[in-house]
Amino acid sequence: MIKIAIVDDNSFLIKAAQEKLSFFEDFSLKFSADNGFDLVEKLEKNHNVDLILMDIEMPKMNGIDATCFVKQKYPQIKIIMLTVFDNDENIFNAIKAGADGYLLKEVNPKELHQGILDTMNGGATMTPSIAMKTLKLFRNPIDFAVVANCEDIKLTTREIEVLEQLSKGLKYNLIADNLFLSVGTIRKHIENIYTKLQVHNKLEAIQKAKNNNLI
Repeated sequence: MIKIAIVDDNSFLIKAAQEKLSFFEDFSLKFSADNGFDLVEKLEKNHNVDLILMDIEMPKMNGIDATCFVKQKYPQIKIIMLTVFDNDENIFNAIKAGADGYLLKEVNPKELHQGILDTMNGGATMTPSIAMKTLKLFRNPIDFAVVANCEDIKLTTREIEVLEQLSKGLKYNLIADNLFLSVGTIRKHIENIYTKLQVHNKLEAIQKAKNNNLI
C-alpha cells in the first residue's frame, strides 16, 4: 500500500486528485495540505508518507520551497509535482529542488497511477510535454538566476506588439499598417519602449526584451 499526501491550495483540485486515486486499491491517502507550510507541520506530526503530489503556486510556502524542505529533512519521501504550470523556470526549479516527477493536472487516473508506481520504483515520471521541455533545457541551459535579477519591466500589450514587429525587421510604416496605427503613433510607442527598457536603439531594445522574456 503506497501512502500518499496531496498538497494544493485549491480544495476542488484536491478532490479531483483524490477521485483519480480512488480507482486504485494500492493507494492510501494519508492527508491533504493546502500549502507548503501546512505540509511541513503535518509531516512533523507524522511523516509516514511514501509520496507527495505537490502543487507549485501556493500561499505561505510554495511547492518548490516545500519540495526543497521535504527532500532535505525526509529524503526518503518521493515527490511528484502535480500542477497546471509548465513553464521552463518551474520545471527547472522543481528538478533542482529534488522533485522525482512532474505531471500536469490534466493527467488521467491510469497515467497518474502508473506515474506513481514508476516513481516508487526509482523512475522519473513526466508528462510527455514536460519531458520535451526538460530535454530542451538540458540542450539549451537558461541561467534563471540571471533572469531573476532582470528588471521588472512593464510594457503594454500594444508596446509588445510593436516590439515584436520591430524585431522582425519591419519598417515603421509597415508596422503602422499591420497594427492599423499611424506612423507617428508607432514612433511614440517606440520612444516609450526605449525609455522603459533604458536603451538607445532598436537592437538594444530587442535584445533586452528577449533577455526579459518580453518577446
